[in-house]
Amino acid sequence: MTPSFSPLSSAVLLALAAPAIAHADDAGAPARDVTELDGLEVQGDRVERASSPKYTAPLLDTPQTITVVTREVMDQQGLIGLRDILSTLPGITFGAGEGGGGYGDSVNLRGFSASNDITVDGVRDSAQYTRSDNFNLESIELVNGANSAYSGAGSVGGTINLASKVAREGDLTTITVGAGTDSFGRATVDSNFDLGDGQALRVNAMAHRNDVPDRDVEEYERWGIAPSLAIGLGTDTRLSVSYLHQQDDNIPEYGVPYFAAYGGLLPGVSRESYFGYRNMDTQQVEVDMLTGIFEHDFNEAISIRNLARVQRVDQYTVVNPTQGTWCLDAGVNPATGEACTSPGTYQPSGPRGTTRDTRNGLAYNQTDLTSRFDTGSVGHSLVAGLSLLHETYGLESGNSQRNADGTPPVYPLMDLHAPDSIYTGPINYVRSGRNAGTLDNQAVYLFDTMEFSPRWQLGLGARYERNDGSTRARAFDAAGNVTSDATFDNSENLFSYRAGLVYKPAQNGSVYLSYSDSRTPSKASVNGSCTVQTCEVDPETAVNVELGTKWNVLDDRLALTAAAFRNERQNYKVADPGNPDNPSGMQQLDGQARVDGVILGAAGRITSAWSVFANYAFLDSEVLQSVSDFVKESTGIDAQAGNPLANVPEHSGSVWTTYALADWTVGYGVNYQGSFYLASLDDAPQARSYTMHRAMVGYQFNDGFALQLNVDNLFDKQYFTRIRNNGWATPGAARSVVLTATVRF
Repeated sequence: MTPSFSPLSSAVLLALAAPAIAHADDAGAPARDVTELDGLEVQGDRVERASSPKYTAPLLDTPQTITVVTREVMDQQGLIGLRDILSTLPGITFGAGEGGGGYGDSVNLRGFSASNDITVDGVRDSAQYTRSDNFNLESIELVNGANSAYSGAGSVGGTINLASKVAREGDLTTITVGAGTDSFGRATVDSNFDLGDGQALRVNAMAHRNDVPDRDVEEYERWGIAPSLAIGLGTDTRLSVSYLHQQDDNIPEYGVPYFAAYGGLLPGVSRESYFGYRNMDTQQVEVDMLTGIFEHDFNEAISIRNLARVQRVDQYTVVNPTQGTWCLDAGVNPATGEACTSPGTYQPSGPRGTTRDTRNGLAYNQTDLTSRFDTGSVGHSLVAGLSLLHETYGLESGNSQRNADGTPPVYPLMDLHAPDSIYTGPINYVRSGRNAGTLDNQAVYLFDTMEFSPRWQLGLGARYERNDGSTRARAFDAAGNVTSDATFDNSENLFSYRAGLVYKPAQNGSVYLSYSDSRTPSKASVNGSCTVQTCEVDPETAVNVELGTKWNVLDDRLALTAAAFRNERQNYKVADPGNPDNPSGMQQLDGQARVDGVILGAAGRITSAWSVFANYAFLDSEVLQSVSDFVKESTGIDAQAGNPLANVPEHSGSVWTTYALADWTVGYGVNYQGSFYLASLDDAPQARSYTMHRAMVGYQFNDGFALQLNVDNLFDKQYFTRIRNNGWATPGAARSVVLTATVRF
């Protein structure tokens, strides 16, 4: 496949045309009502700056696509979990089932895995678990493009940052109580108490439960509390201490049998059916996070900030994935196309009863020194920083469905149309493995935005880091004897950088060209492991080249963005079988892939009553090489070369808009995700495109009380996410209705 570059030309034309729709006086912009809100600089309903101090310029002048989902947008749409929120952003898909660290959020961004590129307040959150609730979040920031200079090792397709709430000045309490279909029940409290003398206490709390719409078994239950204490607010020296505790008790979603050749869901199977065991399947998550932030302003030009965090995430899962042998009513096995002997049945097999007990620990410290100064006629906004990270990981894995002698039971046939979801076989836990991992990272970085004139800026940034990781993997037989015990280490010195040139044709607009890269070592995360074949391989590299424009229009009420980019993995590890010059079988950095695309966005208010949050992405992906040079030269075969990357929709987008009329507010949203290939192979099956609608209506009785009614999946569209090729998929939630009462005082 030869990539089309016509979207790049379109973006350039849009960049040139943008000034025609903007209106501003070069001599000065309208006065702005800018406030600080939990680390975010906000202009009205539009975020002015990213939350991280590493970003030395406002979003308008930052040469990179950054999409911010604000608290207001989340609340209006009734979005609660991370997957729900990210599903409204284009270019993102989700993996099926378990990742390398266990069941949880598995995110693909621009065709590249971003599961280890999730951060909380700029600190990496590498544990694999379900981030199910936003009760303590102020916003979510999606940073698009290779991004190691800002975020550290990895970040091939970008970074997802969760910005937490913290105590602030002013008294305000917000209480919400919600009830809805599918046993939905939710209550939250967000109370900020101004204690005077620059001190404040904020307490967030949440209790929640819900069944999954149109699913018979899966359910989510959780509660959480997050206090935050701040002192020195409004002074030169400030300190905040925040704590988060959340516990989840869920029945996870592995979904239904899905085969693209049959249109997805197998004939005769209901999307309500549950193919696991309801009396065994569980996901229990406990998160504890303690964060302290110290800030001091030496003067108006120089300040220092230190963030320290300790965190632990425990997760225990017992799962029965939707895996086995299917026999359709017509006597055909959909996986092979061959005849089968038990029509209308499902024979469970594979990882039934899989049990995993994991613990992730983190200790982190980051210091940032920010200064603003001039060298001659050049103005500088500079951040110099140092970060220290230590992570630990422990995993015990095994199976809870074993006979007393450790052998697997014989699973009875199930009715394909009405599967038996109660397990009645033997219950004996047999340990199969125990892994322990550590990761240490020390980094220094420097970012500078240089202003040469009111029209020209140059942003430069660099990061140097030392990344040391170790994994010990032990395997056991059914009798508990150790069958293997190996320790693998990986140490790398990584250097990443970025540069962006910004031209401002008007004070309310910018046009930019940027370059950034990423470095991914073999031990990029604490819960990832390297092997004999990978530990000595040099880090993978990726680059992002982006041409874009940003405009604040309509008296700065509305932000418009457009960018064309190339995100390219310049090399990634591939197997090298049969190479006589590589007797150890070490993998080679010969893989190459790229994504060319265009991304458009609009956020803010068109009028004082009409708001909009809209995004669109066009992604043209291609595998350039998927085998080693030796394999390619000796066989001439590269089965994936020229094919699109898996899980990359060519077109995707969403629009959410609200209109306020007197005391009423109505909202409507549309999410579209185009079809995408489930594998990078010739004639690979495709996941179908879908369009999903949601609506909202709210009534403000007075300043202190409001009601809001949300309808999700308004037209009850049947669609699927987290699709595993020729395996299973998770049905999108069916139509649901939630009524929420909000009290403020």
